[in-house]
Amino acid sequence: MQDGRAPRIKNRAPAAIQITAEQLLREAQERQETAFRAPKQRVEDFEELNEYRGRKRREFEERIRRTRGSIKEWLQYANWEASQNEFARSRSIFERALDVDPRSIQLWLSYTEMELKSRNVQHARNLFDRAVTLLPRVDQLWYKYVYLEELLQNVPGARQVFERWMQWEPDDKAWQAYIKLEERYQELDRASTIYERWIAVRPEPRVWVKWGKFEEDRGRADKAREVFQTALEFYGDEEEQVERAQAVFSAFAKMETRLKEFERARVIYKFALARIPRSKSAGLYASYTKFEKQHGTRSTLESTVLGKRRIQYEEELAHDGRNYDVWFDYARLEEAARGDLKDEGSTPEELESASVRVREVYERAVAQVPPGGEKRHWRRYIFLWLDYALFEEIETKDYTRARQIYQTVLNLVPHKQFTFAKLWLMFAKFEIRRLELPAARKILGTAIGLCPKEALFKGYIDLEVELREFNRARTLYEKYLEYDAANAPAWIKFAELEAQLQDFARTRAIFELGVSQSPLSMPEVLWKAYIDFEIEEGERATARSLYERLIALSGHVKVWISYALFEAEPIPILRAEREEEEEDEDEEAERKTVPGDPVLARQVFERGYRDLKSKGLKSERVALLEVWKTFEASHGSAQDVAKVEGMMPIVSKKRHVDQETGQTVEDWDLVFADDERESNPTSFKFLQMAHAWKQTQGKGGPGAGGGSGILAGFKAATKAAPAAASQDDAISDVASSHGGESD
Repeated sequence: MQDGRAPRIKNRAPAAIQITAEQLLREAQERQETAFRAPKQRVEDFEELNEYRGRKRREFEERIRRTRGSIKEWLQYANWEASQNEFARSRSIFERALDVDPRSIQLWLSYTEMELKSRNVQHARNLFDRAVTLLPRVDQLWYKYVYLEELLQNVPGARQVFERWMQWEPDDKAWQAYIKLEERYQELDRASTIYERWIAVRPEPRVWVKWGKFEEDRGRADKAREVFQTALEFYGDEEEQVERAQAVFSAFAKMETRLKEFERARVIYKFALARIPRSKSAGLYASYTKFEKQHGTRSTLESTVLGKRRIQYEEELAHDGRNYDVWFDYARLEEAARGDLKDEGSTPEELESASVRVREVYERAVAQVPPGGEKRHWRRYIFLWLDYALFEEIETKDYTRARQIYQTVLNLVPHKQFTFAKLWLMFAKFEIRRLELPAARKILGTAIGLCPKEALFKGYIDLEVELREFNRARTLYEKYLEYDAANAPAWIKFAELEAQLQDFARTRAIFELGVSQSPLSMPEVLWKAYIDFEIEEGERATARSLYERLIALSGHVKVWISYALFEAEPIPILRAEREEEEEDEDEEAERKTVPGDPVLARQVFERGYRDLKSKGLKSERVALLEVWKTFEASHGSAQDVAKVEGMMPIVSKKRHVDQETGQTVEDWDLVFADDERESNPTSFKFLQMAHAWKQTQGKGGPGAGGGSGILAGFKAATKAAPAAASQDDAISDVASSHGGESD
């Protein structure tokens, strides 16, 4: 306790007698001591009254002597004298106080209030006159003075006070009070004159609006128009002055709307909006939009909404000038506005003005060049140039300007770092539309020489193919493959071109050259296209040799499956025979084919199974067996199906010790019958007999028949890897041993 800390509470158990908060408050109230009160005094006669007054006066005089500058003491003294009906003494005290602080507003107000309470009106007038003469900038004194005169029905006196006040050019509330005084007594001409004097002192837009509204309310529309027209002449046609006078324009137009003069109102709105920047006239545009919605036509309403949207876009662009999405929307807005004018049959001057507005937007947009040298920053920006060029070509038919736009953007893009194939191609197509084929070829040749790119080669080749310039297309393909020899789709397209031209020798040569490239981006696609081409030509032996080469390169399970299915399926007859028969037969005749050989297909399956077995690929063997089983179900006998089913593995559980943890781990493994028979012939025979015995016991007796095949007791694996049964995806993993990007 000595160091000021709270005492430590040892016993925290609740007290036997509980006290409520209400009891505590009641006891505190009962024990509270009463405040000291001065004894009441009763005055029985004038002698005691004079003694009391003398004592109070001595107290007040002593307090004033000590704190002469305290207005509060003076006010208490003067008000006490007034309460004793000693008004002469009270005035004397107030005058003494005014000698101390003649600029105290509270003192003057208390002095006049004392005189008014005692009904000394003339004294109060004199005081107000002295106060406003001494303090002419204190509005409260003027308001009190005017109120007094009006309360006494002395309207000329109140007007005289206002006139004295107006000479000091007070704030707007004082002028408004003077006008309301004249309105209360129906002196409207005097009020109009006061408005005119007010405008001369303070020509603000709100004052002009108040004056015009006043003249309209009193039914003098011509005078109101004269007021607004005077205001507009006062502000003039300069942009800054017109911007200040937006409220005047808005009020003027609304007045004309109320007077049913809609054309006058529309002219006023358009006059103002034509001289104020769009970004600074949002309020006026909103009023104009509302006006057109109520009283305008469809075309005027659309133009109003158009202006409002322009303001929104300008505000967004002022915040972020490189927001290209806003530039796109802004340009589309202006193009749509020009299209509407064109549809409505506007004059050539109006169309040209709209075209200039569209060009202005595009020029401002393309001036916002992206910072840095990263292509991702330029992607949206380039489309601004393309849209600009298309606008000039399609809408305005200004082909020279469109060509200049393409040339400008091509000079702007840093082609050593990155380029845009779409830009080059669109420029070339523009020249083709202008029948300038040499210029288009020159553009694309420059693009390929300056910044070769896959899309450029494709676009140039497609152009030459459409023009039936096949020799040029071959040359371009050669350049394309020199640039990117690992591009498998390019080899395929080149070969397809030669096949369409019926030059099959060149087609095979291209395919051979393509599959010999190392590395390739997608070799499986190229091999598949090569094999499909030979199958379409009816060359089964050539296709078989391709499969053999592919197996030697890859040996993937999908290749084996595709090879086997190829041997089993029919293929078209040779092209030469097919063409001879087509000349003799109808076009609707069924296409002849050469049937497949299931025996060869079965041999391929067996070869594939042995190859995968030698490589130790168990899941691939299961996939091959699944497809083989399906094949035998449609092409083989029941014995063939049973043979394949007998080759299916069983799922067994194996235990081994983990080298890292030293714990026994259980793994599931696929056990093939032929593997077990070769590795453990004794245990395999024992396991086969055990399965046969269990199967016999399960069927209810020793006489029940069971499988007597080699693997009759084995159960096929229930979880096997799915196999791909179609030839299209059969060789998708060739690149695993051929150096490409396979699955």
